[in-house]
Amino acid sequence: MTHTVNIGEITIGGGAPLVLIAGPCVIEGETFTLSLATSLQEVSRELGIPLIFKASYDKANRTSISSARGPGLEEGLKILQRVKEEVGLPVISDVHQVSEVPRAAEVLDVIQIPAFLCRQTDLVVEAARTGKPINVKKGQFLAPWDMVHVVEKIISTGNEQILLTERGTSFGYNNLVSDMKALPIMRGLGYPVIFDATHSVQLPGGAGKASGGDREFIPTLSRAAVGAGVDGVFLEVHPEPVRALSDGANSLALNALTPLLKELKAIDRIVKEDGV
Repeated sequence: MTHTVNIGEITIGGGAPLVLIAGPCVIEGETFTLSLATSLQEVSRELGIPLIFKASYDKANRTSISSARGPGLEEGLKILQRVKEEVGLPVISDVHQVSEVPRAAEVLDVIQIPAFLCRQTDLVVEAARTGKPINVKKGQFLAPWDMVHVVEKIISTGNEQILLTERGTSFGYNNLVSDMKALPIMRGLGYPVIFDATHSVQLPGGAGKASGGDREFIPTLSRAAVGAGVDGVFLEVHPEPVRALSDGANSLALNALTPLLKELKAIDRIVKEDGV
């Protein structure tokens, strides 16, 4: 049995039903973000799947200097605050520098540590010290058992509100592979595990000045991960992925979300009821 992480009325882990973390890769303006958050909430309510809204106020790890990064810390947090207040959803976003953490913690319900920064001790510890739930994405360069060291850094602060997210492992150049064995291995560390289905189909740097992606495999990997017993699924969702400012090639189209979630909910119910 894993620890549970509580985010408002949402419980993650410990056999609780599947949770969805979803939203656009990067904040694309206030009107767009509020509209998408509302649409996602409607899907969530219809299917009875708890939702945490995700959008980045800054993508500091973009491929090119010319890539869109988002509105920045202050403007981005103002928009996420509106999502919380007007749409009524808890929000998650990623931090890239220690200096961002105190301000981000004022708004975010969950603080996310990006995969590339999961070994940055100062950043991980500073985020943990806020007492907020911490979602750490496993680096593409790490074995799943190596996440124990990240967990130890977080719990050294007394914070055990930890989520561990699998997002694929580097497989040669410009490619990722998802090892389903990583999911139970990380759950064996005692904390809920999230499967990031959209970043797992990313082709890092595969489009030259941007990352490519194979979004057609999102449903396949999602079903496999939920069948393996994950506690939640992370999906970057966009109404028109081809127009997305970031990660469009590996984002799920909004109109494809409901049918996929129906499948995932059914699989999750079978797995949780049978104690897989």
